Amino acid sequence: MTKEIIISGFGGQGVVSSGIILAYAGLIEDKHVTFFPSYGAEMRGGTANCSVVVSGEPVASPIVSNPDIVIIMNEPSLTRFEPTVKPEGMLLYNKTLIKSQPKRKDITVIPIEANAIAEELGQGRVANMVMLGTMIKKTGLLSLETLKNAQRKRFTKANEEQLTLNDKALEKGYGLLENFK
Repeated sequence: MTKEIIISGFGGQGVVSSGIILAYAGLIEDKHVTFFPSYGAEMRGGTANCSVVVSGEPVASPIVSNPDIVIIMNEPSLTRFEPTVKPEGMLLYNKTLIKSQPKRKDITVIPIEANAIAEELGQGRVANMVMLGTMIKKTGLLSLETLKNAQRKRFTKANEEQLTLNDKALEKGYGLLENFK
């Protein structure tokens, strides 16, 4: 099973870190992965996105034009990437920061109050972890425990308190879909 994923938002929202964590998790689970970041000129505060491919087969290219899954963290990214999702694909978006509604009817759309949930946990910058937790629950692409291990590989200089908060955000996102229809 091959899944092509794009994660997009403003620099500073953990977009690239999310992609790295997914790639690490894929490697931990012995999958083939590619990771391809793209930054705006300003980095923090500018636009950022990344492409991740996770597959059971070798991956021919890291370029993702028509993703199976898109994780959107801000309004401009919704406008840019919603049209690119494959029919029957999935779009997860940060409903806390995005006020418009996705328009596509041929994809699964999952609104997530990612920043609001992250703030409830005590730190807005873990909103990306909430999004990742929800995505893996919905897709079954990777396990929650593997994602927790991967975030620890990514954030090797973080203290245990931050790593535990990241785990809690992943768990919170993972548990969100029980009421989703």
